[in-house]
Amino acid sequence: MEFVWGHKRRFNAYSNYFKKEFGERVQKLSIDAGFTCPNRDGTVGRGGCTFCDNNAFNPSYCEAKKPVGQQISEGIEFHSNRYRRAHKYLAYFQAYSNTYADLDRLKQIYSQALSFSEIRGLVIGTRPDCVNPEILKYLGELAQNHYIIVEYGIESCYDKTLKRINRGHTYQQAVDAIHLTAEYGIKTGAHMIIGLPGESRKEILDEAHILSKLPLNNIKFHQLQIIKSTIMEKEYHEHPEQFEFFELNEYIDFMIDFLERLNPLFVVERFAGEVPPRFLAGPGWGLIRNEQILNLFEKRLAERDTWQGKLFVS
Repeated sequence: MEFVWGHKRRFNAYSNYFKKEFGERVQKLSIDAGFTCPNRDGTVGRGGCTFCDNNAFNPSYCEAKKPVGQQISEGIEFHSNRYRRAHKYLAYFQAYSNTYADLDRLKQIYSQALSFSEIRGLVIGTRPDCVNPEILKYLGELAQNHYIIVEYGIESCYDKTLKRINRGHTYQQAVDAIHLTAEYGIKTGAHMIIGLPGESRKEILDEAHILSKLPLNNIKFHQLQIIKSTIMEKEYHEHPEQFEFFELNEYIDFMIDFLERLNPLFVVERFAGEVPPRFLAGPGWGLIRNEQILNLFEKRLAERDTWQGKLFVS
């Protein structure tokens, strides 16, 4: 059986999408360009998101004190040794809010990345309240000759949750930013955290229908993880009864329920997050890697004879 996304895997898989888009493997190369966030510098709040510590996912070569060009050179060397088939890269501006600067600074940073022949495009992680028509017009121009995607941290579709985790923006702001980005001809992505405190399983499942209305290209999911030295770690130790975590097999089945309801046109980048164990301050799944989780996920999809969008209602 071949699905609407053009291959036999039971979900619209990121790796297959990129092979079709570029004709070969494309590797993301993380860059820390020294940005901050409006909920850190006092513009909309202080302290940042309660769950956030960027050190938990930044690779070793990725340091804000290094120029962007140096990070890219070191990143290419790192990945070429690790993934010998990788010859094309996307510059992934991951840490904090990577459109949170004036346009001249953004042009300088992005042009440095695109000056490398190995870099075929940009993946720009940011917040819904950190874009405007001027920035999006520029990115739309870049998108005419490069692969450009703006990934928004939505995290939750519920304002009660966004307030609790100190996001400093509403869900409607995310909706507006995603629609505006798409209007400029730029690919859009979204990041969601599954299992945030205060959300019922039904509320989380309902998000599949809510998100499916958006003009998204890509989406990624992380299970809730308590990271050391975050505000959420303190909250967890003070009120553990307010947190509910998924066991691995339970999470796999729940995310399959979610996937069945999700728009089949969305490319799914990941179903779960992975941080080094030394950063975890709460329950985890041991040393299992994302590749192993994905294998279990696909095996369970086959056992249930189901697929992405099986229950999707447009």
